[in-house]
Amino acid sequence: MILKLGSKGESVKEIQEFLGITMDGDFGPKTERAVKEWQKTKGLLVDGIVGPSTWNAMGIATTDISEIALTDEIVINKSYLPDGEYYKGPVDKEYLFLHHTAGGNNPYRTIIHWGRDSRGRIATEFVIGGKSIDGDDQYDGEIVQSFPEGGYSWHLGKNGLQHMHVHSVGIEVCNYGYLTKGGYKKKINGRRVWVDRDPDSYYAYTGSKIREEDIVFTEEFRGYTAWHAYTDKQIESLKELILYIKERDGIDIQKGLISEYKKNGLDSFEWNSDAYYGRIKGMWTHTNTKKGKSDMSPQPKLIEMLLSL
Repeated sequence: MILKLGSKGESVKEIQEFLGITMDGDFGPKTERAVKEWQKTKGLLVDGIVGPSTWNAMGIATTDISEIALTDEIVINKSYLPDGEYYKGPVDKEYLFLHHTAGGNNPYRTIIHWGRDSRGRIATEFVIGGKSIDGDDQYDGEIVQSFPEGGYSWHLGKNGLQHMHVHSVGIEVCNYGYLTKGGYKKKINGRRVWVDRDPDSYYAYTGSKIREEDIVFTEEFRGYTAWHAYTDKQIESLKELILYIKERDGIDIQKGLISEYKKNGLDSFEWNSDAYYGRIKGMWTHTNTKKGKSDMSPQPKLIEMLLSL
């Protein structure tokens, strides 16, 4: 897709939001000028036209078929981070780690956020979109790749083997994570303060009220029993993506979380020394290497899918 003076629509709004200007969906002279100024700062051709090179530099996907990888079983949309926000590699992959975002439903916004934040090269290779809190399913199950195959970025935090950062693939599922009934905790003046809301409703840590149909309950895990549910489309896309990565990178997905679950049930989602120190190469969740994390949560549909692999 090429956007230029006179273009209109949602894609123009995406560009305007990225540039921090009024989002009216109309590619007028002000938008053209803002694009030119941004292109100049990035050393791009300064023509005011948002074509493939500008889309890629911004890290926003287009609907152009050249931005979509088609395989026999899976569709992977590309929305690459800007240069400098990931390491290009290529490197061999030996581990696969599953995460959820603890945030919104739009996988492209997740990648844009990674490209804009000040934390450095922190990202996962893949993000799977979800439903919004009001049920919008535009991005539900959509798979987006944030940097090219063989690249890497930091996504595990502190662990016992830095080698895993470089030689692992990360998948991020758009999901709000744990929920609390009656309200949520908000940071005020450096302290987390409880904010009362509807006593019969469940809320994400962001303060977003979660619809009843999007809540799932589990045995207590990391202090919580209520969770924002992974959608059916997310579970199916996650399954397809795991199998794709298994073939692409030669990772033994039966080792790690799946084999642990068959022996220890829900305890397999807890911290695991073999995962933390990278002793077992295979598939794990972020919870296996970080005691303070809850991604991913042991939801029944997720477990059923993993056991079917």
